[in-house]
Amino acid sequence: MGGIGATGIIFLVLIALLLFGPNKLPELGRAFGKTLREFKSGARDIMDDNDRRDSDKNRTEVNRSEHNEKENKRLPD
Repeated sequence: MGGIGATGIIFLVLIALLLFGPNKLPELGRAFGKTLREFKSGARDIMDDNDRRDSDKNRTEVNRSEHNEKENKRLPD
């Protein structure tokens, strides 16, 4: 089961031309491109937030282990 071939794309373009007309298609294309850009930007922001949280979590664990080592050390009597 392959993807959409060249004939499928041509068929979709013809249907879009019949439904919306040649004057409306550039506007629809711009709106679709803008929507994809916004979606991509939002997805990138979410992924960056997750990466920051993971790095903050690792940093916190390292700081805790260093803190525990300091607490376990005793001064000589």
